[in-house]
Amino acid sequence: MDTQQRAVQLGEHTFDIRISGPEDGKWVLLLHGFPVNGTCYDKVVPRLHESGLRTIVFDQRGYSPGARPDGVDAYALDLLVDDAIGVLDSLHVQYAMLVGHDWGGIVAWHLAGKHPDRFTGLVAASTGHPSAMRDALDSTDQRERSLYIKDFIGDDAEQKLLADDGAALLATGITAEELAPLTEPGALTGPLNWYRANFTGKIAEKLACPPVEIPTTMVWGDGDEALGREQAQLSGRYAYSDFRYCELPGIGHWIPQHASAALASEIALRSTVF
Repeated sequence: MDTQQRAVQLGEHTFDIRISGPEDGKWVLLLHGFPVNGTCYDKVVPRLHESGLRTIVFDQRGYSPGARPDGVDAYALDLLVDDAIGVLDSLHVQYAMLVGHDWGGIVAWHLAGKHPDRFTGLVAASTGHPSAMRDALDSTDQRERSLYIKDFIGDDAEQKLLADDGAALLATGITAEELAPLTEPGALTGPLNWYRANFTGKIAEKLACPPVEIPTTMVWGDGDEALGREQAQLSGRYAYSDFRYCELPGIGHWIPQHASAALASEIALRSTVF
């Protein structure tokens, strides 16, 4: 099925957008995480098209070459949320299903909590509701699992992560092909600024998210080393509409790439619930 490549201008930033699927299909907005761009959904979107869904994937702030502002503050969570709403507005999409993985999941929870009138349902992969993450930090090993973040916020993080041909990032499970865009001069700074802007200072205040009142599915792989089971399961406390928890045995953090069929099935299932 043909994919429309578009450049969407939001203020001074230009975002790379890919639209595909049946023209009369229900819209699905898919948000990627760190450190991969929207290509992480390449195995998911064709399956969604088979289910009659029409997809929007865009490379978010720091990942689209035309949307790499200078300065850490330019990557505050509220701005990331505004980008997604701006993309929908520019495409004249009033309602969409919402999907997010990793950092895209954090943005997706905030979108669902703050703009429930724009989304018919949410599927979060790996990343639980920010309040559930807070709960897990207090009562489980999630704090230890999250220690890697310290390596991402240092001033020399770019040099360390790209040393030895990006060995540290490749060790997380991404592929050399997924790493390649980050090796361009300055390309890694924007993605790392997501961490610097939101995981320093008053973190709880920055990540504070309302409960979600749209139908929600939480998908988590039991091999995820960064994000534990509790933060995923406890998300049900903060989802006030229909909530489904889906655990994938033998799957690690990279659900869109390694469990594309299962994720697509959950998205298609959730898209039928209003």
